[in-house]
Amino acid sequence: MNIIKAVIATAIVTGTITGCDQSTSGLPRASDKPESELTMQSYALGHNMGGSLKAAGIEIDSAYFNAGFYDAADGTQLMSQEEIQTALMNLQQATQEAQQAKMTEVIEGNLKASEDSLAANAELEGMVVTESGLQYKVITAGDGAQPKATDSVTVHYEGRLFDGTVFDSSIARGEPVTFAVGGVIPGWTEALQLMPVGSKWQLFIPSSLAYGESGAGGQIEPNMALVFDVELIEIVSEEPPVPAE
Repeated sequence: MNIIKAVIATAIVTGTITGCDQSTSGLPRASDKPESELTMQSYALGHNMGGSLKAAGIEIDSAYFNAGFYDAADGTQLMSQEEIQTALMNLQQATQEAQQAKMTEVIEGNLKASEDSLAANAELEGMVVTESGLQYKVITAGDGAQPKATDSVTVHYEGRLFDGTVFDSSIARGEPVTFAVGGVIPGWTEALQLMPVGSKWQLFIPSSLAYGESGAGGQIEPNMALVFDVELIEIVSEEPPVPAE
């Protein structure tokens, strides 16, 4: 019953979504604005609980929902405990299936959109496509050394979705970033080892070389291809040479 418990727990501590429609309920429903501490707390709890159920996509019969709530408070019940547990288990299963179906739709939709965008992008003038599927376009050709996977580098970058939404930018922050070449997403690791210091490239990275089906944060959804503007400023550390035997 983890989902059901999570919904109730969320209802207690959060509340940003409008409550469920309870117009079918024959039970008393206040219409005036709550003023006392008790009425305000009661309304807030009910509003949050309804909002959490709505956000989770859980459909309810409001009259029976209210009846169950009042019966629990009164210590009575119209169903046996076994029937209640079975109903909650069925609700959890249905909720999980609905969430999985929605996630599958997002994953498949994003994958197709990314593949279509990359296929069209590959035809653009000056675009280079590597064996892995990484795409890049040279904006400025540098003439310095090329990093190895064991190096650390300093770069300026801006990351965007294919629709132009910026999700991260050292350029906007006005401060370059230093990191290990082998410690970033595979598309970056591959591209950096091809870039001479002083280069500015635009990278187009398939989801398989980025964050895959997991996504990252709220903006990068599962199976999203990404775009990066990258300037390789310097190699700041290199693997120490192996001593001669």
